[in-house]
This record gives sequence, structure tokens and C-alpha cells, in this order.
Amino acid sequence: VQLQASGGGLVQAGGSLRLSCTASGRTFSSYYMGWFRQAPGKERAFVGSISWSGSSTYYVDSVRGRFTVSRDNAKNTVYLQMNSLKPEDTANYYCAARSGGYSADYRVYAYWGQGTLVTVSS
Repeated sequence: VQLQASGGGLVQAGGSLRLSCTASGRTFSSYYMGWFRQAPGKERAFVGSISWSGSSTYYVDSVRGRFTVSRDNAKNTVYLQMNSLKPEDTANYYCAARSGGYSADYRVYAYWGQGTLVTVSS
């Protein structure tokens, strides 16, 4: 599966952005989807994820209550709605897909989008 992320940009603290990740192929609905981010000089980190059906989601503590992961299997797209953004949310955001269930470990995700840059100004 090939992934294409979009929706990044520059936003002021307290603002919102919605990232999208569109997949090619007909088996998108069978993949577990994750969002990760990587700030300059830091390791790629888990942000949130969603099961193939959309019934289960997981978040890192620092974004829980502010970010929401959702998916539309009919559109082969997964979303990351980001509200109440903070300067520390500044990073390149990546979507990723894997077969199987939940994992926050980026190393087990087989497919990656190209990343979209989110910059939050104070």
C-alpha cells in the first residue's frame, strides 16, 4: 500500500489542523493505521492509531483530548484532527500502516507516507 499525507502547515498556538493520509490499493480497510511525528533531532514518536474498523483508537498522553484519529475506509483515508495545538507539537507528521493490531512502535509499521510538516508558532 502507498500512503500520501497532506494537510500540514503553519498555525498559531491554540489553533487547529486536520491531516489526511490517503492510501492506494483495495485493501486499505484491512490495515491498522498509525500517526507518528518527528521533531528535529528527536526520534520518531507515536501520536495515535486506529483499528481497521475504526472502533478502537489509542493516543500518547501528551495529545489525548486534543487530537483525534479517524478513518473513512470508503475513501481509503485516515485523518488526524489536531486541536489546541502547542508549539511542542511542531514536527513532521507521518502516517503508517501495518498488518495486525495495535502498536506504538514505529519499527513494526511496514508502510509509510512521506510526512507533512506542522509548525505551531507561539
